[in-house]
Amino acid sequence: MPEESPLVEAQKQFTAALPFRAMPGETIPLAEAAGRILHEDLVAPEAIPPYPRVIVEGFLVHTAATEGAAEDSPVTFDIVGEVMPGDSACPDFLPGQALRVATGSIVSDQPLSVVRMWEARVEGQQVTITRPFPPRFFIEEQGCDIQQGATVLEAGSRLTTMDIGNIASLGIDTLSVARRPRVTVFSSGDEVIPYTEPMKPGAIRDSNSVMLCAAIDAAGGEAAFAGIMKDDFDHFAATLKQALQDADMAVISGGTAVGGQDFISDLLRAVGELIVDGVPMRSGRPLIMGVAEGKPIVCVAGHPPEALRGFRLFGVAALDRITGHQAGLPADD
Repeated sequence: MPEESPLVEAQKQFTAALPFRAMPGETIPLAEAAGRILHEDLVAPEAIPPYPRVIVEGFLVHTAATEGAAEDSPVTFDIVGEVMPGDSACPDFLPGQALRVATGSIVSDQPLSVVRMWEARVEGQQVTITRPFPPRFFIEEQGCDIQQGATVLEAGSRLTTMDIGNIASLGIDTLSVARRPRVTVFSSGDEVIPYTEPMKPGAIRDSNSVMLCAAIDAAGGEAAFAGIMKDDFDHFAATLKQALQDADMAVISGGTAVGGQDFISDLLRAVGELIVDGVPMRSGRPLIMGVAEGKPIVCVAGHPPEALRGFRLFGVAALDRITGHQAGLPADD
């Protein structure tokens, strides 16, 4: 068995320290559910399709009446009516008779077949065939897609736009989804200034906070920027502890080492438990992870590309874990 990379080992170590499916469920309208994580198994309240129905345009005939049909022995049916989409029932008709049908028309459970338009010769109120047709030809049965009571989607699934359409076809208007985790974002460093301020010598504009907040929102969280923290350990620790009273997770960029001190590593020890203290990989030292009372703390590099990379590898994994999203660990690009 191939040996796991240091990255995967670190991801597993970090996620194993986090509570699975920590976010409570909330009920939301189906129209707002795309991208959300399903909190409970979704069970079909009815079958799809809800009744047997035709899937092509043509003529409905009794299957047995088509036996023996051939080029030199055609069989002719009298067209005695029709059943169209929206009709609540299929009329009774006799062998030797046919009904016009369209895609979506309801049919009965009898041994019937659909003769497609291009396989029939129509003259007035008669239709002629030159080959036999198998039972239930071009008829889809009730529940052939989804059986009533079947699990349509499992808890932990991220709802796609196609899922929304399928759920709507079941008549479901609300869903129980995991509440979006509230994620507090900090930038750190004496040299960091708000990105809206004029540049000055020695300063670095804070582009990370906006970038990381956008990445958090895209990954299913609710980001809130808590400000730029200076290199004041006690103040930063107190502020982080306070933030975690209301937030479900924290993300910090920069500040890995200050004045020879492992600033962020010590910070995580001060507020909770240090889980990952650097990853032996490219630009891996700033990747530091911890947990405080079950809440993940993800610390990434100050360099913007590496900050985003770190969040994608560990922040997304943390969000998946606490929302119960059944997904594999994010891979490095």
